Amino acid sequence: MSAFLSEFIALYFKSKDVMVFNGLIGLGTVVGQTAYNILAFNCPCSPKKNYLYGLAAIGVPALAFFVLGVMLNRNTWDVVSECRTRRCRKFSVTAAFALLGSIVGRAVVAPVTWTVISLLRGEAYVCAFSEFMNPSSLDNIFLTTPGPEIMARFPCKDVPALFMNYSGEVERKLKYESQLLGWLLVGIISLAVFLLLCLKNCCSPLGYHQEAYWSQYCSSEQALFQRTAEVHAKYHAAENVKSFFGFVALENQEKQLLADCKGIKSVIPRLEWNRVTGVYMYRESDNTPIYSRLNKWTMYTTEHDC
Repeated sequence: MSAFLSEFIALYFKSKDVMVFNGLIGLGTVVGQTAYNILAFNCPCSPKKNYLYGLAAIGVPALAFFVLGVMLNRNTWDVVSECRTRRCRKFSVTAAFALLGSIVGRAVVAPVTWTVISLLRGEAYVCAFSEFMNPSSLDNIFLTTPGPEIMARFPCKDVPALFMNYSGEVERKLKYESQLLGWLLVGIISLAVFLLLCLKNCCSPLGYHQEAYWSQYCSSEQALFQRTAEVHAKYHAAENVKSFFGFVALENQEKQLLADCKGIKSVIPRLEWNRVTGVYMYRESDNTPIYSRLNKWTMYTTEHDC
């Protein structure tokens, strides 16, 4: 169980580059949300329409960001490839939960940022819930209480002169509720991140220096794999073009690079490609996690054997 918790958390907090990237996503979402509120947000100030428009302004972009985050995550397509190739026959439920948790965890960065900023600014919340506000909660309200039709017009400050003085109070009360929800959400998320980081350090089977080394290894392996795959593809493309035309037009740097590719595999078996899907699996013999892109269980077996 401790190994599983470490795997799950390491997938999300697996490198400083990922953390920086998530920070940039959050910053970009803040800029986009602010620009939307200034340039495009326009409350209809009409009963029944306000509620839909306000909630859509908060929820629909968040949903779109979440779907986009899932689509752009490489692990999503690793899972799809794994299910298509092996039909999930050897796919551990624990590993699947860890991987899906990583996908969801990284995909919620932009949606949560959008939702929090929307609540802290308060415009969408004021628009959505103005018509549901109880007029009796206003101080010194007249005997003639405004109905939902008038309350829905407060976000636009398009109300009869009799109720114009209450426009600021309505906005303050609703923004108070909105910002309270926003700060509560920030607090809950901060506490959850703190607890996950504590679990990562408490439950990991690796020491601090081993974790640092492992993170560096995974980053180096991925970079080398991508560069080597690019050269391998270019080598075979050059061979095919040469067999068709009798020659191939290469730059001097490319000629030198391809000339150094001695011992290159002409064909990589399908079984070998299936090993580099990157999906987390477990060895059936001792339930040891298969960890990285290639031979993924070395560090764990070393740790357990010690």
